Amino acid sequence: MAWAARAAAVVMAVVSPVLVAAAMLISAGIPAEWRLPVMNTPLSAAGVTFPAVGAFLVAHRPRFKLAWLMCAGGLGGAVYDFCQATMLASAARGDLTSAGFLRLAAYAGWAVSGLLLEMLLPLYSPDGRLPSPRWRAVVLLGAASIATETARQFMRPDPPAEGYPFPAVIPNPLQIPALTPYVPAAGALAWTGILVTLPLAALSLLLRLRRADPVGRRQIGWPLFAFAGYIVFMLVGIAAPELTWLSIVWAALIPVLMVFSVMRYRLYGIDTVISRTFVAAGLLAVVGGVYFGAAALSSLMVSGYDQVAGLASALLTGAFFQPLRRVLQRAVDRLLYGPVGDPRVLAERLVREVRRGDPAQALAPVIGVLREGLAVQGIAVEVTGGEPGHQVVSTVSGQVGDSPREVPLIWHGERVGRLLVGPPAPRRFPAAHDERVLDTLVPYAADVAHAVRMAADLQRSRERILAAREEERRRLRRDLHDGLGQTLGELAMTVTMARLSLKTSPKAADGLLRDLRSGMDAVTGDLRQLVYGLRPPVLDDLGLAAAVQALAGPDDPEGPATAVSAEGDLADLPAAVEVAVYRIVQEALTNVRRHARATRVRVELRREPEALRLLIADDGVGLPPERRSGVGLTSMRERTAELGGTCLVTGEPGAGTTVEVTLPVPAAGAAPGHEPAALSPTHQAG
Repeated sequence: MAWAARAAAVVMAVVSPVLVAAAMLISAGIPAEWRLPVMNTPLSAAGVTFPAVGAFLVAHRPRFKLAWLMCAGGLGGAVYDFCQATMLASAARGDLTSAGFLRLAAYAGWAVSGLLLEMLLPLYSPDGRLPSPRWRAVVLLGAASIATETARQFMRPDPPAEGYPFPAVIPNPLQIPALTPYVPAAGALAWTGILVTLPLAALSLLLRLRRADPVGRRQIGWPLFAFAGYIVFMLVGIAAPELTWLSIVWAALIPVLMVFSVMRYRLYGIDTVISRTFVAAGLLAVVGGVYFGAAALSSLMVSGYDQVAGLASALLTGAFFQPLRRVLQRAVDRLLYGPVGDPRVLAERLVREVRRGDPAQALAPVIGVLREGLAVQGIAVEVTGGEPGHQVVSTVSGQVGDSPREVPLIWHGERVGRLLVGPPAPRRFPAAHDERVLDTLVPYAADVAHAVRMAADLQRSRERILAAREEERRRLRRDLHDGLGQTLGELAMTVTMARLSLKTSPKAADGLLRDLRSGMDAVTGDLRQLVYGLRPPVLDDLGLAAAVQALAGPDDPEGPATAVSAEGDLADLPAAVEVAVYRIVQEALTNVRRHARATRVRVELRREPEALRLLIADDGVGLPPERRSGVGLTSMRERTAELGGTCLVTGEPGAGTTVEVTLPVPAAGAAPGHEPAALSPTHQAG
């Protein structure tokens, strides 16, 4: 049952480090003549970390083979460590018989640990299955080799006292003297099989890496990196015994790296680890060589001036460090990701491509650079318009598949579209690199999407302006002809009838003149409506600041308190800017009163040298997470786009809503016809 499996794993996770700690305490009291040159080995580290990590994996996946290999292999290493320490302690006390039995127990622990951790664990990584049924032969070879060496140690005769590393020979209680002629051959055969199995186990990971998809390669990269590092440090320890501690430390880290592969391999960047490791190693080797070479050369040239030589070597090393790091990073990135390995290079290329093209057609180079940098099968960019459900443009390169990854395109807090990333194409370690590419390039893509949206909004606004102008002309013609024209004709007839009736029936003439007066009032009202539709008269009567104050009106006990402030000279603004600001404020205040449930509204107008900034902020309910722009917000954006400005509407739920508008205007006192430069979106107020 699952609880029994977890309990067994926990027992091994507790017993193993206890055995290792006991072995260390026992080793501390062993006399020098009975001590080994290296009392702690990688098996000591394996006994501490492997069972603990294995128990953690068992808690999540009780039937996972790799977890049990870690638990049992780590326990075997702890048994080896403990039995070896107690063996030496017993022999030092003169109890050689007990030491002989403890020696056999130590070899049993070594056999279990070596078979499970050094052979089966790489063969079954990372999913608990062999690469193919043919690899069972490698499993059998490793098991047979370990078994042969263990049997040889169990049955070998006692060695001669001459050349023995300890003061007395530890006897073998199971020795078979008749096997003496065959012991060397059996040892050579067993170690040949072991030394063949170990590289084959590592080769299985390389073959998996070559055949796997990008996500599988990323998963396999962790155990491959772990075991490759252990082999390197083990060889270093053999060549320089004083560096054996490196292999011990690395052996303790192997199970941690395995967890990344088994549990949540998609959240950790093995390619980042490999990249930084290789760069650090290259820097260490080259900078060390440069430092010592420069020190030796300068010592020869300026003999007797050690401080000068050290300073010269340090300066030369510092000069080499940063350029060398960049060269090594580019080389490793090219090795891992191909010719496109640096997100900053991609960003520079994207900027160049966008500058060359029309802003309305800038999405094509964006998706081209993104697809090449991410090495995916397809990329799509969808830019949404200001109106509900209106999609400005959708550009696709390749095949994004049925379930692409969606990345929102956010411009100054406003969602302007989305990026759809298709499945990855075959390539080494894509995931962590993809995150770096997306983090670097998505802001550029959002800027381009906003520019495309603005271009589409402006084009649509111009089309609507033309259509509205013609409709307005048609309405004015109809109103003037059918309404005002007929009314004036009727008034003319009333004047004629009044004149005819003036002498014969003054009373009737007086009634006709009263009707004439009413008709003239109606004509005046119609003219006012026509004029107000063209331009609000309050702008001419009061000016922009006072007109906006009039829109705020007196405080309503049931409505929000509105505060209006104006800075700078607003007297010489273009008429189109005045109308746009007035209509935007009018629409924004209407939205606040209808939907915001706010208690306070702040309206700010600020004239700057080449821009007019408008801010409308309330403390209401804010914008819903999945908001859609209505007619009012669309109208505000289009009025802003017509004048080449920017309109940003932001607001978190419960935190109020803010409308920020920036309109380019001529500088105060500029000559007529001066064309102000449009402000960059990055210079918005707020």
